[in-house]
Amino acid sequence: MHCMNNAVEVRSHGRVTVVTLSRPDVRNAVDADTALQLYEAFVGFEADPQARVAVFHGAHGHFCAGWDLQAGARLAQEHASAADMFSSLNFSRADYLHQGQAAPGPQGPMGPSRLMLGKPVIAAVSGAAVAGGMELALWCDMRVMEDDAYFGVYCRRFGVPLIDGGTVRLPRLIGMGHAMDLILTGRKVEPAEALAMGLCNRVVPAGQGLQAALDLAEQLAGFPQQTMLADRASAYAQWDLDMPQALQQEWERGKQCIAHGLEGAARFSSGAGRHGKF
Repeated sequence: MHCMNNAVEVRSHGRVTVVTLSRPDVRNAVDADTALQLYEAFVGFEADPQARVAVFHGAHGHFCAGWDLQAGARLAQEHASAADMFSSLNFSRADYLHQGQAAPGPQGPMGPSRLMLGKPVIAAVSGAAVAGGMELALWCDMRVMEDDAYFGVYCRRFGVPLIDGGTVRLPRLIGMGHAMDLILTGRKVEPAEALAMGLCNRVVPAGQGLQAALDLAEQLAGFPQQTMLADRASAYAQWDLDMPQALQQEWERGKQCIAHGLEGAARFSSGAGRHGKF
């Protein structure tokens, strides 16, 4: 186990790393120090050769209520050019594509939101996942949502912009029509609607989100990793490409895993994994 100043805790569960955000007084809202801790936690996960999947969740009943507006107000009072502190987080395309290395990308205002990790992260969403907290959940590969949790671009009412990937990942995940509804209105999105629009992947009873995410993480960790990670990388890379280029990059990654696929075919032939059983 590795703890970071009590706001972020990192625990290893064999092949699964659990990153816990814990700032109960502000429903796990993120200030500048916490953002850095989250960033370092996920860079550490990426660099750990034993870790295959991460689970990201919030303690004390909430995922994350976004950027800590109280901390933001203090910054504005203490620094005449507080906005410049965030402007300094600018990054280039080359930074973002620095995948799978010791420094896999720049820090975002909420922490890890500008990283492109080479391994999957699952969000276990309880309570509020709003504003920047919703952006952190969108950054994850999958979202397991408890049945009393909720999403929402709640920063709309305060004039705080989406600068941790929300305007990019939300349309890509749920389509432009749904995304515009949520981005423009800032309204609350509860689990049934989130599941229907693809904003979350699973809905589980209250209090069971973390365990459900851990079970899902263990399932992913048990698959042949080279092939799963190649398919994951191809799915992310295709957004920037036309169809022939997208198919070509899929082939270039996939062909390196053919030997693993043939080994799997042999296991299937021997009776393993029949009828969709894992």
